[in-house]
Amino acid sequence: MHPSNPGHSLDRAGSSLSPRRRTATAAGIAALLMAAGTLASSPAHADEVALPDLVTADAIESHLVNLNTIAEYNGGNRATGTPGYDVAAMYIEDQLERAGYEPYRHDYEYESWGENTPAVLEQTAPKQHPYELDEDYVTMSYSGAGDVTAPVVAVNPDSSESGCSADDFADFPEGAIAITVRGACAFAQKVQNAADAGASAALVVNNEDEVFLGTVSELSDIPAVGVSGLVGADLLSIPDLELRVAVDSDVEQESSYSILAETPGGRDDNVVVVGGHLDSVEDGPGINDNGSGSAFLLETAIQLAQQESPNNKVRFAFWGTEEDGLVGSTEYVTDLTEDELDDIALYLNFDMIGSHNYGRFVLDGRMELPESGGAPSGSGAIAKVFEDYFEGQGQVSEPGVLSGRSDYLAFMQAGVASGGLFSGADGVKTEEQTEWYGGTAGETFDPYYHTADDTLEHINWDSVAELSAAGAHGVEFFADSTLPVNGVLTMSAVEVDLPRKGDAWVR
Repeated sequence: MHPSNPGHSLDRAGSSLSPRRRTATAAGIAALLMAAGTLASSPAHADEVALPDLVTADAIESHLVNLNTIAEYNGGNRATGTPGYDVAAMYIEDQLERAGYEPYRHDYEYESWGENTPAVLEQTAPKQHPYELDEDYVTMSYSGAGDVTAPVVAVNPDSSESGCSADDFADFPEGAIAITVRGACAFAQKVQNAADAGASAALVVNNEDEVFLGTVSELSDIPAVGVSGLVGADLLSIPDLELRVAVDSDVEQESSYSILAETPGGRDDNVVVVGGHLDSVEDGPGINDNGSGSAFLLETAIQLAQQESPNNKVRFAFWGTEEDGLVGSTEYVTDLTEDELDDIALYLNFDMIGSHNYGRFVLDGRMELPESGGAPSGSGAIAKVFEDYFEGQGQVSEPGVLSGRSDYLAFMQAGVASGGLFSGADGVKTEEQTEWYGGTAGETFDPYYHTADDTLEHINWDSVAELSAAGAHGVEFFADSTLPVNGVLTMSAVEVDLPRKGDAWVR
């Protein structure tokens, strides 16, 4: 897995120092720059049209119509490894080339996990009772295969640390099925501890009533299944419980690619990476998830190419294989050298901006929400740029959970400040939120999320218009200056007319 163009080079002065380690060389110059307003509230010059006015909902819609046509004629989706994805990638590349970019592909290989037949969970003692797939339980992705019938042993079920320590499995009976409760540690850790203790399968009970979609990230040694909170509470209350757990799964080595392109100009040691995933799920055309984000990225790239060269290089990324575990973005970050990674100033993510019952969510760089975590320094400043824009438009925005659900995860884990926008997926809209955004309380923000009905007909164009304008503002802002995020001044941001250069007179 080697990027064909890793995007690293020396800065204009030939320095390979990290922008995070670079200090101002002349306090007087820095003061002049600050006094001249290097960090303006709007980076556009007075005689230029601002990027939010150029990136229009109509133009985004035209790209979405084309992505929909591509899916329609290629099996109904744009999932990784399908003709729909390949043709959509060709469309992105052609549009970028027409705009003057030189797009390139980042190729990677990965293990693709899948189930051959539906998983089974049923009670075999003290009575016979089958449970319902997708309602009561779901196989965790990358679960190992197996078909076992055995007694069930609860592992520290009253603690949020259930199954997180090998000590929880002291004296665990060989061959029993372990049942743990969702909490403080990763599912992979719980399942591995269970396998190491001799368990034949592992269940994880949700800490809420419904079932959840979980992953153990890498192929586990034993079957791993997530169980709804309601069913889990019942299982934990039954004495002498015996279950059958059957998972028929395997992994195959696959290959795919992401598409990247960057502005020719701008500092290449202070790069603003702007990304969203191009692939859809197999169930539908994925027009909101994430055709909307991809179309926004494409139109932003096209419009930015027609402007003056930015102060900071902007790299656009259309990630592959997001729906199978954030693979494309993760492999890209993994393949970067330390210097290449250090050249990245920040990452902006746009995954769904046209949800039918939408909200205006700014990824929670300040980690105000209990589910958010791990945001590197500078992420809060990214959030403020978007929040300030919405406020200036008289629009309410809210923090969106920064929990590792989308392609920002690998950048955050690598220490890159991250942020972005999101119009909502499976969360439920409240009455108060209908006052801010309209829509229907008590329904999810996108009732068509991950379904065959994620189509053009269900896009909310107000959402597209509002979030794309805010997104374009963020791209323009950081293309001009990343000072609030990583402390890097743009030394060429203003012209300073002084009579000398060193000892020599200029005028």
